[in-house]
Amino acid sequence: MLTFDHVHFYYKKGHPILEDINFTIKAGEFVAIVGANGSGKSTVAKLMDGLLLPKKGTVKLQQLDTTNPNDLMKIHQQIGFVFQNPEDQFITTTVMDEVLFGLQNIRVPREAMRGRVDTALRAVQMEDFLEAMPHQLSGGQKQRVAIAAILAMQPQIIIFDEATSMLDPQGREQVLSIMHRLHNQGMTIIHITHHMDEVISAERILLIHEGHLQFDGDPLIFFETVPVLEYQLQLPFAVRLRKTLQLESPLTANWKEGIRSQWPIN
Repeated sequence: MLTFDHVHFYYKKGHPILEDINFTIKAGEFVAIVGANGSGKSTVAKLMDGLLLPKKGTVKLQQLDTTNPNDLMKIHQQIGFVFQNPEDQFITTTVMDEVLFGLQNIRVPREAMRGRVDTALRAVQMEDFLEAMPHQLSGGQKQRVAIAAILAMQPQIIIFDEATSMLDPQGREQVLSIMHRLHNQGMTIIHITHHMDEVISAERILLIHEGHLQFDGDPLIFFETVPVLEYQLQLPFAVRLRKTLQLESPLTANWKEGIRSQWPIN
């Protein structure tokens, strides 16, 4: 369970980035965080992992507090972070070494490392690229290697911070499929994105606007009740189509399941 309790954050005093943010994400949830550029959603992500620390309030993973230096290492091991640009995470010369690097940092026994590497790369369908150089891969392949490096460390939660924004449609679909497959296996997924077509298949949406939490709830309710254009967001294609056709029936769970089928779990 990940909890924000009256969290405030600023880089310069008197210029708040986040103000009085409160929410709890339970184990196994798939949560999408949305908001316009500069709304504070990426700051929320970095506070989750302890990359930033709150100026006021607390961020906790179970009983671990990000402001406690003794807890931070444990938090980093349990929360994985996939960045917008996968190259920001690469520091070695081969795919295998890239996945091994994180395992070495958390002191996984040497005899267990290769098994973890193989399992993680199979999970993202990159097992045939062990000796490949990361910079020679496509954008989608790079992002899948970055995800594998996180998976090998066996975290409880993975945060995807705009992880699909630099990918072509095929690469986006591959990464989204991985997210949903991991979620179906019990992983807690936090997906920060400005692609609104991606959030409709989440279980829950958090809307951040000008540093405040404006909405926390079901995507179906969100798209029925929130004037998303006022928040500089776009309606997903399926919602726009429904409105264009002027369907009278409310959004249903069956409709949502139809949207989820865009990213088959296989």
